[in-house]
Amino acid sequence: MKLGMSINYVGDFHSTVEQVVEYEKAGLDVVWVAEAYSIDAVSQVGYLAAKTERVEIGTGILNVFSRTATAIAQTAAGCDYVSDGRFILGLGASGPQVIEGFHGVPYEKPMRRISEYIEVTRMTLRREPVVFDGKTVQIPLPEGQGTGLGKPLKLINHPVRSEVPIWWASLMPLSVKETAKSADGWLPVFFVPDEFQKVWGDDLKAGTANRDPDLAPLDIGAGAMVAIGDEYAGDGADSVLDRGRPPTALYWGGMGARDKNFYNTIAQKYGYEEEAIEIQDLYLDGQKDAAAAKVPRDFLERANLVGPESYVKERLGIWKEAGVSVLNVTPVGPEPAKTLGRLREMLEDA
Repeated sequence: MKLGMSINYVGDFHSTVEQVVEYEKAGLDVVWVAEAYSIDAVSQVGYLAAKTERVEIGTGILNVFSRTATAIAQTAAGCDYVSDGRFILGLGASGPQVIEGFHGVPYEKPMRRISEYIEVTRMTLRREPVVFDGKTVQIPLPEGQGTGLGKPLKLINHPVRSEVPIWWASLMPLSVKETAKSADGWLPVFFVPDEFQKVWGDDLKAGTANRDPDLAPLDIGAGAMVAIGDEYAGDGADSVLDRGRPPTALYWGGMGARDKNFYNTIAQKYGYEEEAIEIQDLYLDGQKDAAAAKVPRDFLERANLVGPESYVKERLGIWKEAGVSVLNVTPVGPEPAKTLGRLREMLEDA
């Protein structure tokens, strides 16, 4: 199991990079760069590549509406080049608020678009002439569109790798099936290793049944806050777990309309039907603190790694059994690099 970490897109980027350099020395394997509607992720990937030596650098995520399919492929080739083969292409659909509200592009056929972008990216990295006739991507433009001068082209440069890993941040059934069928890795959210099969198990199984045999088994990257120590036993863990309340309430309650919130749907599939509905009602009524207070502690405890060393080690085994290959951590405490290093030691001793 590798250790990963996400960069917060609202923080001080240069200070964060210095932390990443320190974490790399402590055993960090993967760093993910988010984008949302902040500064673009690609420029940050390039800077991180220059500042680090070993850590893999992934986009977590680039949306497939703000760039053409071949522009995504060019980005994969370019980021892999400047990082000497350390790049991971993380793709996703984002949501209609960002895509239509910030980018001014219709939010149409997100699952199909990602699937076709993956195909085009792989074709481009193999330096094949790009000819693709899909539902969301047509390259070259069909006859009767544009000037009529377009012709099949292939990437000029020879990529460092012809197979850059492509990860898909998917949530809902059809997208998760397609992820298990065609992506190299999966980036779920609100992952509870004991219970994730209740939410996504059937979809992962169905997609895997149709997986290309040339692809390696699907990697899974899932995240957790980490705090290790006797002071985090029992109620002592609340000081850390409570940090997860506001963002969880934001996603379960405020990300999307009342009748179209993917994250709320996931919470209900986990069995938190009443809590999810109440949190959404409170959040949309402007009662954000009250909504955060209703986030189930049971969920926060099982979705994170907070407690004495023996407890964290036991829970690590459950995360590994769930198939998590990249544990994306947020170390909490006065010495986060030390916490990361201890977690690395625990993984190696397991």
